[in-house]
Amino acid sequence: MKRVIQLIILLLTISVTGQNTYLHCGKIIDTKSGSVLIEKTIVVSGNKIVLIAEGYVSGNTSEDQIIDLKTKTVMPGLIDMHVHIEGETSPTRYLETFTKNEADVAFTAAEIANRTLLSGFTTVRDLGGSGVNVALRDAIASEKVPGPRIFTAEKAIGTTGGHADPTNGMRKELMGDPGPADGVINSVEDARKAVRQRYKNGADLIKITATGGVLSVAKNGANAQFTQEEVNEIVKIAKEYGMVVAAHAHGKEGMKRAVIAGVQTIEHGSFMDKEVATLMKQNNCYMVPTLSAGRYVEEKAKIPNYYPAVILPKITKTMAVLDETIKMVISEGVPIAFGTDAGVFPHGENAKEFRYMVDAGWSPLFAIQSATITNAMLLGMENQLGQIKEGFIADIVAVDENPIKNISTMENVTFVMKEGKVYKSEL
Repeated sequence: MKRVIQLIILLLTISVTGQNTYLHCGKIIDTKSGSVLIEKTIVVSGNKIVLIAEGYVSGNTSEDQIIDLKTKTVMPGLIDMHVHIEGETSPTRYLETFTKNEADVAFTAAEIANRTLLSGFTTVRDLGGSGVNVALRDAIASEKVPGPRIFTAEKAIGTTGGHADPTNGMRKELMGDPGPADGVINSVEDARKAVRQRYKNGADLIKITATGGVLSVAKNGANAQFTQEEVNEIVKIAKEYGMVVAAHAHGKEGMKRAVIAGVQTIEHGSFMDKEVATLMKQNNCYMVPTLSAGRYVEEKAKIPNYYPAVILPKITKTMAVLDETIKMVISEGVPIAFGTDAGVFPHGENAKEFRYMVDAGWSPLFAIQSATITNAMLLGMENQLGQIKEGFIADIVAVDENPIKNISTMENVTFVMKEGKVYKSEL
């Protein structure tokens, strides 16, 4: 009887919408329940999933498209909560600040966006760039260029000399004195202005650099860089403007201030301790581990002149504690969201994060859920993204093997659909 009802609903859908796409799926990962469904048909009409039917069913019109995924494992489009889509790592990355025009950055970002989408990431959260990220978001949304759905922080907010100060490392006559319009603050008043400027510039959320950073051209990679009052004001004003706050943070004190203020996520969290872990659980604050970035930076640091000399001690110090921090985070049950820091390593390799998470101790299912239902919830899209479910946006990807048994298969996505449109099909 259930199958008959499904077919009746399907026929009614066809009669209303015309062309439909039928995905014959050997396996589907139900990210909500954690189960693996067998032999299902996903029916897509327009940009939505309209039906999930038992077995392999087909439409009755010549316009209908059938896609054979019977040998694949299918799941929702993946979500990366931490990328920098305007550029990526290279030995000349720091020099490019002086040699690339905005148009150069824009063309690079467009190529990166396409590469990211083809790797299975249909949604990303961009955590800081020059503002090109806002234009790229809009261009993708209007289908002028292919790429993932972008939620962007526009320009990250830091303090003078802090991790997000765009003039770090420059000679004095070039440093100037950047202020709130440039994302640099030094008071509660500055904090208020900087958040409102991000809103004016088109940001979807706010990113702050609550501590020093490993890859900035500055000596300290972990010191707290905002007063409690400053970060409180940032979170308060962001909330008033309908935005959440993501906090880059390596050191304990900066993390504490950010969590107490009410940020949504802590990015990296390298020197987190049990006190901060407890605070995060109490405040429902999520850690975004970005393991891919750490692994890549550690390797590249071995290459002479790949990074400026001031950065190398910070890499050594951070990587020395990272494994133990992750073990503590897992044992304490800190809430986790999937994010990679792509740009610190080459874009398109985002899925390596799954393998690193599993190697660290999380289960394959947990890692997949963190990149789907968890991240959809944090983006306020839990009723539209993160699940293969009727009524949800048709962001769908497939891999050759069951990732619950072999997580490395996530690094070779062979099918990508975003909003009902197929962008990749290696079947």
